[in-house]
Amino acid sequence: MKNGKIPDQKKPFYHFDRNILLKILLLVIFTAVLSISLVWGQTIPIERIAGASLLTALLLLILYKDFIRYRPQIKNDYKILILIGTLLSGNLIMGRFFFFVLDGFSNFSGKFDPSLTVYALPLAMGSMLAALLIDIHTAIVFTVITSLLGGLWLNDPLYSIFIFSTGLTGAFGVIRCKKRSAIWRGGFYISLLSVSTALVISLFKKQLFTIDILTVAGSAFANGIIVTILVSALLPLFEYLFKITTDIKLLELLDLNQPLMREFLVEAPGTYHHSIIVGSLAEAAAEAVGVNPLLARVSSYYHDIGKVKMPDYFIENQIASVNRHEKITPRMSSLILLSHVKEGVELAKKHKLPQAVIDIIQQHHGTSVQTFFYQKAKEHHDNLTPITEEDFRYPGPKPQTRVAALVLMADAVEAASRVLSDTSPARVSLLVEKIINHCFIDGQLDNCELSFKDIREIKTHFVYLLSSMYHKRINYPGFELENENTHKRPSKAQILK
Repeated sequence: MKNGKIPDQKKPFYHFDRNILLKILLLVIFTAVLSISLVWGQTIPIERIAGASLLTALLLLILYKDFIRYRPQIKNDYKILILIGTLLSGNLIMGRFFFFVLDGFSNFSGKFDPSLTVYALPLAMGSMLAALLIDIHTAIVFTVITSLLGGLWLNDPLYSIFIFSTGLTGAFGVIRCKKRSAIWRGGFYISLLSVSTALVISLFKKQLFTIDILTVAGSAFANGIIVTILVSALLPLFEYLFKITTDIKLLELLDLNQPLMREFLVEAPGTYHHSIIVGSLAEAAAEAVGVNPLLARVSSYYHDIGKVKMPDYFIENQIASVNRHEKITPRMSSLILLSHVKEGVELAKKHKLPQAVIDIIQQHHGTSVQTFFYQKAKEHHDNLTPITEEDFRYPGPKPQTRVAALVLMADAVEAASRVLSDTSPARVSLLVEKIINHCFIDGQLDNCELSFKDIREIKTHFVYLLSSMYHKRINYPGFELENENTHKRPSKAQILK
């Protein structure tokens, strides 16, 4: 190294990205499982097996390409990739299991053709689960792939049509599923469409006016019942294994009689009421910008749950005129307020709340500054200890999703609106504009993918709801409190009323 130059390090000729290797491994595993499910129990040449494997791999690649176009973040979300592969493989394996059971039963009874019972195979199960666990777009593409694999398995293109129609019916039947009983409604729709599609296929095959049509109709109607039973049994299992929060789970968390919410109401009633109003604001804004309104409301209900540990140090819970923060330093006050986020996360984990709700609890203040205590500390500092904004910032992280950003803004707007003496729509609009602009300028909305159009819609809905909440009421005769005599006798009109 006489010339002082650092010698170039030799780069390896082959360089493999770890993520690519993992995805190739998943592709090989699920291709193998699906291919075995397609050809199991058949004596076929090796060329047929290889062809089935290549066709399956091609369909899985098409499925993956569509997902990353629709949801780019899925590239590195191996949990969702494994879930989709598991649903596809498990769906076909379950279909195989029922095929062998029904085939054995028909051979044992000897009363009907085993090929007629294929209409009872519950392949719509995967589409329903995909719609419930992921989204409707995934369920549609999932149904297309399943119908092609089903037709390849049974060598019948008409059966692909049957799977496609029943799968889409099941997926759209639970698209607005708000309780577990709605799954049975979706299953009933599957039964009706299964019978209709099976009859049309029988008409095409010139089998409609035969005795076998009763077996076809019975098998098709049983399809929806079997799908409903399987989905009802497997949905909680997939929710637990993959830590997925469905709308059904969120609705269960809205029950205000849960132990955590009861403790919240008793220990911190002011914060509890604040959270309910924040939930209404966030839900309305979520519907306007096209995100999950149920997640917005549930997260708002629980976002300040950490305040139950030290409720008297938060102004909304202070009944007495004495403020506890007057007896402690601004730094200590700041630490107490900062702690409610950490306490909330710990309580949420203890009560096994969904990870999506826990993330919003952690992000609902972002990295914002506690302006009141920061200014108070600057006024009373001794010039020996430096005062910086970083000492009074929440640890964050900043909101990573649009729902988290909605909760942050709704929380700030609702709290600030409490100090308004003039609650006219103009004043409320000015306050909302000022609070949201401050969140934007402070960088709290940098990571949540909100557009300017979304922010405008959010402001509009916040102003409308807050103005409605602070509506004026008339003075009822006999109940004026202007004088100290609060026991004034009601007027005759009031008594008659």
